Amino acid sequence: MQTKRWTMAFSPLDSGLTGPLFTTAAMRDVFEDRAYVAAMLQVEAALAQAEAEHGLAPAGLAEAIRSIDPGSLDIAQLGQGTALAGVAVVPFVKAMQGRLPPALESAFHRGATTQDIADTALVLQLRAALDLIADDLAAVMDGLARLAAAHRDTPCAGRTYGQHAAPVTFGFKAAVWLVGLADLADALPGLRERALVASLGGPVGTLAGLGSAGPAVLEAYAGTLGLAAPPLAWHTRRAGMAEAGAWLARLAGALGKMAGDVAFLCSTEVGEVSEPHVPGRGGSSAMPHKRNPVSSTVILAAAQAALGPASALTAAMVAAQERSAGAWHAEWHAIPTLCGLVAGALAEARCLAEGLVVHPARMQVVLDMTGGLLFADQAAAILAPRCGRAAAHALVEAAAGMVRDRGGTLLDALADRPDLPAGVDRAVLAAAFDPTPAVAAAATFVDRALVSAGRSRSSLS
Repeated sequence: MQTKRWTMAFSPLDSGLTGPLFTTAAMRDVFEDRAYVAAMLQVEAALAQAEAEHGLAPAGLAEAIRSIDPGSLDIAQLGQGTALAGVAVVPFVKAMQGRLPPALESAFHRGATTQDIADTALVLQLRAALDLIADDLAAVMDGLARLAAAHRDTPCAGRTYGQHAAPVTFGFKAAVWLVGLADLADALPGLRERALVASLGGPVGTLAGLGSAGPAVLEAYAGTLGLAAPPLAWHTRRAGMAEAGAWLARLAGALGKMAGDVAFLCSTEVGEVSEPHVPGRGGSSAMPHKRNPVSSTVILAAAQAALGPASALTAAMVAAQERSAGAWHAEWHAIPTLCGLVAGALAEARCLAEGLVVHPARMQVVLDMTGGLLFADQAAAILAPRCGRAAAHALVEAAAGMVRDRGGTLLDALADRPDLPAGVDRAVLAAAFDPTPAVAAAATFVDRALVSAGRSRSSLS
């Protein structure tokens, strides 16, 4: 009897079931096995070319390496070799040596160590991942900029501690999300400089096997790959990878801020926005009426799940001597996971930024539901010159308590108080309940945010 073979995905990003929910096909392709093999081939070809330029390798070696199709290598066989050797580079080098002519094979991989190839291949994958992320981040920022501009003057409730605080505009909320992402866009060029660095140091980082040509070969090798050349090997200097992880986690967090706000605003009792609806999306197996905020949910999950891999990259900075056991190997889990999570979060954020349905009429209903309590600060500001700041605050606080206990409006509760300062009547107090100043103040900062974020957005092009 034939036994059915089951496969297990150890990460939701790798799963055929959950992968399409949590990440993108494009990002999965970046970290797919064949892509890693292709990256190792690219690295070895760059090394061969750099060494040939300094008389350390045959002129035809680089071209011979480039002529090998990554798809021609047996991934399963390489995997078995990796389980034995502890790193994929070892079986990869053996497989390559079997494919190269004898006249070229002896110079293959000269002076390098396994970590040089593994690190640089991972950096090439990280570069491709950051390119995808930058494109999606730019699209999300563009969508949020349009959303902020469109609702620059749309009044809505500002909330602190989950409660009504004072009026803002929905454009202001969107601008907050936008500038949060702009902060990360500003940091990306510097991250690229520090993290996209070639690795070439040989067994202990000195490139002694290349003699006096070592530094020149390193420069040529890095230049061929379009990467920065380090002053010396970063085998045990992992700050670049840790910074990449922190940046990715911060980006997930900034997206999570937006998603958390949207999920709250989508709730039944609030109903100020809706996620863009696609038939079947956000449904429930038990409740046919449900339209759950799937985009927000995926983004929030990514923000939570990113914390572990990012901390693992920071922990990997504690590396022993000239090569560590286990620390840099952990990066092979962390970097693809973080890039996958962020890619999925950005895809969902783009859906929100470009398709969020805003309900201004509902926002007005919500503004009105507390009987003007959102204008308490403005009311206290009108009273303060007449009775002092502390007395004004106490008077408005007492009136607000009456509204909460008995209903009605804050304007009525204040106008009926016998302890109003002389010269203050309903007409004077009514000015405090005009939303125009609050809207104008929020709109001013929307304009500032759009200008600032536009400058940040240009760094992503």
